[in-house]
Formats: sequence, C-alpha cells, structure tokens
Amino acid sequence: MNLQYIDTAIPTTPHLQAFEPAARQADAVTRDAAARCSACSMHQLCLPMGLGELDMDKLDKIIGRRRKVTKDSHLYRVGDPFTNLYAIRLGHFKTHQINPSGDQQVTGFQMAGELLGLDAISTDRHHCNAVALEDSEVCEIPFSRLESLFGEIPTLLHHFHRMMSQEITREQSVMLLLGNMRAEQRFAAFLINLSSRYSARGYSSTEFQLRMTREEIGNYLGLTIESISRLLSKFKKQGWIRVANRELELLDQPTLKAVAAGMQTCA
Repeated sequence: MNLQYIDTAIPTTPHLQAFEPAARQADAVTRDAAARCSACSMHQLCLPMGLGELDMDKLDKIIGRRRKVTKDSHLYRVGDPFTNLYAIRLGHFKTHQINPSGDQQVTGFQMAGELLGLDAISTDRHHCNAVALEDSEVCEIPFSRLESLFGEIPTLLHHFHRMMSQEITREQSVMLLLGNMRAEQRFAAFLINLSSRYSARGYSSTEFQLRMTREEIGNYLGLTIESISRLLSKFKKQGWIRVANRELELLDQPTLKAVAAGMQTCA
C-alpha cells in the first residue's frame, strides 16, 4: 500500500472539498445567530428591551460589528468624533476625565447591558475616556441609523429615553455621594448599587468580584485608597462583608442600606 498516496489523496477528495465551504458557512451562520440581540443574555436590559421579534430584527440589521476591547484599552478618548453608541455585551468599563490639575477623575463604572457614548450626542465629540477594566466586548450602534429607526419603532425611542434618564439619575446620585455623605455612607451606597446592578443581570446580589481597583473606587467616591482600605476593614470587622482580594460577599445588606441612608454608623 502506498502511504504517500493516502496522505496526499485525502485532502483533495472531492466530497471533502465540497464539505469544507459548507461547514465554514454553517459555522458563520451559527456565529451570526449567537451575535443577534435576541440571543444576548443582556437584551432585556439593553436597547432591545420590550421589542417584538420583527422590531428586534430591524435593530439587528443596523448594529455594526461586535468589537472586542482588551483590558486597559480605550474604547474611545476625549475629543474623538462621535459616530457610535456602544452597548456592552461582555465585561466592565470605567469612564474618566482629566481634571484641570491633570489628574484622572473616574466618572463611572459600566457593565454588560449598559450604553457607552451618551455623553457625545449633543456635541458630536466624546467628553470622557472609556477604558476596559477586563477583556470586554461591545456592540457598535451607528447613531445616525439608530435615530432613523426611532421613527419606525416608538418603543425603541421610549426605552432609549429611559436609558438616558437612568444615566442622568446615576450622575445625580454621584453628586449627592460626593456632596453630602460621609465616607462610610459613600462606600456602603457604592456596594449596594453594585449589588442591585448584578442582581438585575441575573447574577448573585451578594457575591461578586470588584473589577475596579481600590484606587479607582476611591477616585470615584472622592476618597483616598487608604480610606477605602480602612472602610473595607471596618465593614469586615462589623460582620457586614467578607472580602478576599477582589472577591466580595455582602453578609448584611439591610445594615449596609441603613448605613448608606445615614441611619446607622460604624462603631
């Protein structure tokens, strides 16, 4: 038997040559189906929320590429021209600006199901930097095409307004945090906020990993990294949380909510 013949003949067998393009096409169809809004576990939190199948198909047709953003990489920077909104499909981001003294100021932490880029709608330029806190993926949504679709799908426009309102409310909450709350209130409110957002996404509301560093949390809350470390130690000593590196467990949510509301203090 000619072994050399067998080795060279197998790859050129006609039925295998015909099969390979079909297999590649099937894989492409599978990948495309998996990338559709209806197949995304976050679609009930993101723009497709409340849409019927036909309207969701229309939204799918305008969405551009699914873009991967590696950890510590920028999705966009201050001053970049505005063309797309970005729906976070996987992962976590932070947004930050550079203050007049040249220091970084964290303005928010975003997770799957939320939109990035809303800051640029009024001026057609981004006003902050968006950086991935871990390897992440976003769906690019060309804003001009999205605006056109609003006229066809009133439900989509309504939900978009709702998402913008939530963003405004979030920013107002941060102002309240920085203006009137004690350090322990700020940190407790931050933890409760993360808990509720993870719960809305079907994850545990009591056990999660902090994707951001202590320094980034402190920057966001207007506290030093030393203050964040002290608060973690205090909350742990009180039996309210359990912490190991970035792994966090909330052991007493009612008390943490009371602390955030200013109804209870650390001993």
